[in-house]
Amino acid sequence: MNLKDYCFFGNKPFVIEQFDPAQTGKFQLKNEVEELHHTNLLKMQELQDRLYAENKEALLIIFQGMDASGKDSAVKHVMGGVNPQGINVHNFKKPSSEELDHDYMWRSMRVIPERGKIGVFNRSYYEDVLVGKVHKLYQESYLPDRCKTDKIFEQRYQQIKNYERYLYENGIRVIKFFLHISKEEQKKRFLERIEDDQKNWKFSDSDMIERDYWEEYQRAYHDAINATATRIAPWYVVPSDKKWFGHFIISETIIDTLEKINPQYPAVTRERKERLLEFRSKLLREEEQSSF
Repeated sequence: MNLKDYCFFGNKPFVIEQFDPAQTGKFQLKNEVEELHHTNLLKMQELQDRLYAENKEALLIIFQGMDASGKDSAVKHVMGGVNPQGINVHNFKKPSSEELDHDYMWRSMRVIPERGKIGVFNRSYYEDVLVGKVHKLYQESYLPDRCKTDKIFEQRYQQIKNYERYLYENGIRVIKFFLHISKEEQKKRFLERIEDDQKNWKFSDSDMIERDYWEEYQRAYHDAINATATRIAPWYVVPSDKKWFGHFIISETIIDTLEKINPQYPAVTRERKERLLEFRSKLLREEEQSSF
């Protein structure tokens, strides 16, 4: 798979109207990628184990997308096989009163992954240039009036780019996924949630309210991706009408990023190796003694 088709890092514009969310690359059916995806999950387990052991770099994975775009599903099916000790998942919902009393980046900064770990954000600080932009939430915020200007989102794009560079320069890599679905596919998934008793809990009144702002959200994603896509913190636009294809792209991207990090198991010194051999000999002697 050529990930360049889905990767945006400032080298080309992202035009949301020209990006087909139903595309599946060279594949036609789910079973064509199942084995490849399974192989990727096994690779990811090994690379994550090495990342955790080396304890030098961290990886932050951000999932953004419209309601029903498959963010929860992506976390479950792509990250479900990794060692729980080496991954932290955070789901950012409506800010609490405490969070609103801080700057918009504060709640994300508190849970940035430590070295050796993978952090997954289901939604993120990008909500403040997506939902915040569509609904002009800054106008009713606790910000001083001097901050409530027409330039607020251009300033936030720059702040986010600076912050992601700061993370990169401190050993934390960032990759961002926009799970892109069509309006028709969202409608189909909403109806499934309404008609299936076991999925009723997934549907909320706000889902329909936000759907009325579909075009505004499309423009907000278009603007945010183009403004914050960089080589060190790229955006991957994932066609998500077919979840199986989206999951494959995500796993391919994570593998590619981890392979670029190329973590290694820590090497031991000669002195430590000799000490380990002493322990080995002692353990083997215990076996010999117990056999008598």
